[in-house]
Amino acid sequence: MKRSGHRVRISMNGGRLTVVFAVLALVSCAGDGAERRFASLGTAGTGGIYYPLGGALARMIGEAVPGLQVTAEVTGGSVENLNRVAAGEMDIGMAIGTTLVQAAHGADSDRYAAVRVIAPLYPNVAHVLAAPGLEIESLSEARGLRVSIGAPGSGTEQMAREVLAAHDLTVDDIRPQYLSFSESATALRDNAIDLAILSVGYPAAAVLEATTTGGVRLLPIASGPLQVLRTEHDYYDTSEIPDGVYPSAAMAIPTAAVRNWLFAREDLPDEIVMAVLDALRDRTEELATVNGVTRQIDLEALSRAPLPLHPATIEWLRTSPPVTPGT
Repeated sequence: MKRSGHRVRISMNGGRLTVVFAVLALVSCAGDGAERRFASLGTAGTGGIYYPLGGALARMIGEAVPGLQVTAEVTGGSVENLNRVAAGEMDIGMAIGTTLVQAAHGADSDRYAAVRVIAPLYPNVAHVLAAPGLEIESLSEARGLRVSIGAPGSGTEQMAREVLAAHDLTVDDIRPQYLSFSESATALRDNAIDLAILSVGYPAAAVLEATTTGGVRLLPIASGPLQVLRTEHDYYDTSEIPDGVYPSAAMAIPTAAVRNWLFAREDLPDEIVMAVLDALRDRTEELATVNGVTRQIDLEALSRAPLPLHPATIEWLRTSPPVTPGT
């Protein structure tokens, strides 16, 4: 076994020695004598789309790059992924555009200076879910209610705070609950919470389960709050959850959307970046078997990336332009 030239960080955690291998830090020899490299791809909890999509992409990257094994990791989501990639503790991350924009323009932007966008993913839409029997029609009526706003530090939490603000509410006006997608779905069905705001592409397994078997309703975001979101934050688009996506929704649900992205440090090897982009362009139907939302991935969205592009992405665009969806 031998180590590459990348950093290895060693820390103590509760008296245990923890070794965190940074970008492709460990190289070992397989049984046939060939070198094997390892990389990590940060996703989110298991109840959303990030994790299964990340697993599929990890397998495709490994198939395309000889000797590379990529592991999809369960994480807290966008913010954790960004911080770990920036620190060199993870190789590739998934994050909602909200998180990347705030990192690029925040007071702590220097720590993210080496982070680059690899590729666009599908858009996340705001799912506003109401517990069975809760007789409200808008999030603006949520004052004093128990509202799940996502796991702490997740992209869902960031979107939830902005969606609340568009309805003239803050977390101080509600009883915030910091739950994952799966936890939110269970708590809604059990009437342990009143509302949940989930930032996820559709169809989402947790939402499907809650609305199909638990009597949970989807609430729309009205035109007024949607306009506030778009005025205050230029990364939002108006969107809708189409009729038929969830059996309980008899009509399209107006809502807001923010695109997700894949990113890495600028020193991630070019061959890995190219493998990601090739998979997103050439294996769309295979990815759609994981979740149909992947058909909403538009590689031309790279022209609107929230952070600078990885050098290999720029080269890929020059030599292997994407195919416009539907052509």
